[in-house]
Amino acid sequence: MGIYKKGENWYIDYYVQGRRKREKVGPSKKLAESVLAKRKIQVVEGRFLDIRRNEKIKFEEMANLYLEMYSKVNKKSYRRDLMSINRLNEYFKGKYLYELTSLDIDNYKRKRLEENRQYATINRELACLRGILNKASEWGKLRTAPAKVRLFRENNQRVRYLERHEAERLIKAATEPLKSIIVIALNTGMRRGEILNLKWKDVDFHGKVITLWDTKNREKRYIPMNSTVWNVLFNTEKNPQSEYVFPGASPSGHLGESYISHLFEATVKRAGLTDFRFHDLRHTFASWLVMKGINLGIVTL
Repeated sequence: MGIYKKGENWYIDYYVQGRRKREKVGPSKKLAESVLAKRKIQVVEGRFLDIRRNEKIKFEEMANLYLEMYSKVNKKSYRRDLMSINRLNEYFKGKYLYELTSLDIDNYKRKRLEENRQYATINRELACLRGILNKASEWGKLRTAPAKVRLFRENNQRVRYLERHEAERLIKAATEPLKSIIVIALNTGMRRGEILNLKWKDVDFHGKVITLWDTKNREKRYIPMNSTVWNVLFNTEKNPQSEYVFPGASPSGHLGESYISHLFEATVKRAGLTDFRFHDLRHTFASWLVMKGINLGIVTL
């Protein structure tokens, strides 16, 4: 038994019941040593036959199956799963499910931290990965126990909101359509997905109310429009080819959340703000509600 390098990749070499086995691990020598040690234990304990009963299904194939057969049907966070899987594929694509180890997952976490991703973002990706592995086990695609997926402990006490002068800087730094989206969020407390999913038929200019059907809690909500929101929506140009207030080229028909996220991050930097996410616009809205003398229509274009 041993490891060897061929080209850019490391391989492991071992015997099972007198038969020689070789496996490609990847560019990491440390990972090859870890996988070989695991195989030695499995051979000694007679558990290698369980691995042989695993389907040879690669991560990206199972991820797509998870999206189509489970996430799209059962989860409102389907689009979030789609974004997470795009990230996960960058690291796990090409690996068989039974090859995934806890070390692989810890390396993924380290890599995402090095990219300055926040714990909350990485945890959503890890939760998606856990769901994929659990469904693979439930559906008989993975006979051996799936690798453990441990999420980061988040600081749930974090609350960030904008002062008036910060909100004005953010809006000034934004370009359309993000500028209008930010103003709507600040004046209504609507979530990013709720704004992007908004259709013209749900905007009642006469009654000055927005109806939300596809909410996080699956309950219909009514959002009153103050003069600021009314004017923003009234002056938003309608696309005759789309029912959405903010149409886009994505498969959903409206502007994509990932696209808006990238625009928002760049705008926050231009505005000179730190540690501020789109979700914090809801915190800002809530804080303004409880502050005396604050007119909810104070932040305008």
